[in-house]
Amino acid sequence: MTATHNHVRTALELAAASVPVLPLRQGKVPFGNCRACAKNACGGRPNMKNAGPCQCPGICHAWAAASTDTRVIASPAWASAWRQAVFVGYHPGGAGVTVVDLDSAAAVAWARETLPITRTVPTTRGEHWIYRGAMQSSNAVRPGVDIKSLMSYARWLGPGDGRMVDLPPAVHALAVKEETTSPPAGVVSSHPECATWDRSVATGCRHTDRYVRTGLERGLALVRARTESGAGSQAFGVARFLASQHARCPGPCGLDVIGEEIVSAAVSVGVPEPYARRAVTNGLEALSERAA
Repeated sequence: MTATHNHVRTALELAAASVPVLPLRQGKVPFGNCRACAKNACGGRPNMKNAGPCQCPGICHAWAAASTDTRVIASPAWASAWRQAVFVGYHPGGAGVTVVDLDSAAAVAWARETLPITRTVPTTRGEHWIYRGAMQSSNAVRPGVDIKSLMSYARWLGPGDGRMVDLPPAVHALAVKEETTSPPAGVVSSHPECATWDRSVATGCRHTDRYVRTGLERGLALVRARTESGAGSQAFGVARFLASQHARCPGPCGLDVIGEEIVSAAVSVGVPEPYARRAVTNGLEALSERAA
């Protein structure tokens, strides 16, 4: 039995259980839009945040293409994607559930101390905790923790173990709390459109200008490359990595300005500014939180 057949069979079984599915390609990401849907020229799917008229039979618009229609899932338009698929993805919000994606051992330990036990699914680096009920999705609500529900997708890694419980206020509070996260102490705010790192804001940095700018430009390129999805998570990862490079500097290193450049890059590929700012702030704070 081929991998393609296994993926399609799994997808059809999930669809029969009212779980909207889609194929995921290498990198655990959805397939890109067709030419007619590129850059949302078609106006978007009817079920997107800004509802549009798109009726494309292909797998366009990432999570918004997820379907429970077995005729669509097994259609010729989806066949090519299934042949290239590495994973089966699903739309948690469309299935009426929320996935708390715990991406590290530390995040799992935090959840066990903080959140009510529910159905869990092992992942490569941590666990998915699945709750009954849907909510707004939000990446990087704290180090190693993403919330995947409405307007998002997750990998199907099996049904998991344990009894699924109702979505608790503690998970809702994660997103609400992080919307008002304050910048780290001592950070001077800068406007995204004019913030540019230079030595004048990094008088205590032990690195050369070239070293900092090269690392920053590489990070910004990674964020800007996420034109379809994942730019918010990428911004969190870039911010966390760059902050770690300055752990031994006496400071100041101008991390606030570096953060503004990352925020601007994320916004440039469609990430809402509050979402981007939250992810970057959490990334910059992740190092100090681990050291605490």
